[in-house]
Amino acid sequence: MLENPRSPRVRAVAKLTKRSARTETGLYLLEGPQAVREVLAYAPESIEDLYATPSAWEKHADLRTSAEHAGISVTYARDSVLAAMADTVTPQGVVAVARQQHVSVRDLFTAGPRLIAICEQVRDPGNLGTIIRAADAAGADAVVLTGRTVDPYNPKVVRSTTGSLFHLPVAFNADLSEVVSLAHEAGLTVIAADVKGGDLLAARAQGVLARPTAWLFGNEARGLDDEALALADTALRLPIFGRAESLNLATAASVCLYESAFAHRS
Repeated sequence: MLENPRSPRVRAVAKLTKRSARTETGLYLLEGPQAVREVLAYAPESIEDLYATPSAWEKHADLRTSAEHAGISVTYARDSVLAAMADTVTPQGVVAVARQQHVSVRDLFTAGPRLIAICEQVRDPGNLGTIIRAADAAGADAVVLTGRTVDPYNPKVVRSTTGSLFHLPVAFNADLSEVVSLAHEAGLTVIAADVKGGDLLAARAQGVLARPTAWLFGNEARGLDDEALALADTALRLPIFGRAESLNLATAASVCLYESAFAHRS
C-alpha cells in the first residue's frame, strides 16, 4: 500500500502531467476507470504500472478481470496518493502509467487509408481530444498531428478522447509538407477546412467528398496560414445558416469528418 503522497515513486508519476517528463520517459498518465478500461482492452501491453484504492478496485470488477487476464498486478494506494499523482482533482480511485505508442506516418499512408484527419497547430487539449474521438466515431483510419499541435498524451487530451486514443493510430511531431506529400502518394485528396474556402454543400454534390480524403484542420484562433493552405488540393467552409459567428474547431472538424464518412458509405 502506497501511503506517502511525497514519496519518490509518487512524484515520478505526478511529473507525467508535464510534457517534458513525458518526452524524457516515453510514458504518460491515464486517470479514472474509463481510461484504464480502454487501455486494458486495446493496449494492455503498454501498461507499466497500475494503481488503485482498495475500494475502487473492489468496485470495478471488470477492471480486475481485465488486469488479471493481461497479467498486470495492481498497487494499492491511499486516496491522497492518487490525488497527488493525478492531473484531475478526483481521479476516481484508479490511475495507470503506460508507454506512448509511436506510429510511423509513412506506415499510416502505405496501409491504404480512405479518411485521415491532419491537425496543424491545434493548441487546445479539449479540442484535440474531441477531434480524435470524432475521427474514431466517423471511421477514420488515423489522426496525424503536425507543427506545434498539443501532445496527444497530455492528460486533458487523453481524457477528452474517452478511449478513442487507443482505437486508431495517432501520429505526432510530423512535418506538414511531408504528411501532405505522403497523402498525395497514397491517392488522397487533401481538403483544408477554412472559412475562406469553397462551399462544402457544392463539393458534396460534385462528389468531392466521396474521394479518399485527408482533412486538414488548423489553429483555433488563426486557422491555417497561407503556406499550409497552399499545400492543400482545395479548401472548403461549413455554411452558417443561423446567426453564429463561427463554429468551434472540434465541432467543425466533426461535421467535416462525418460528411466524408457519409459520402464514402452512400
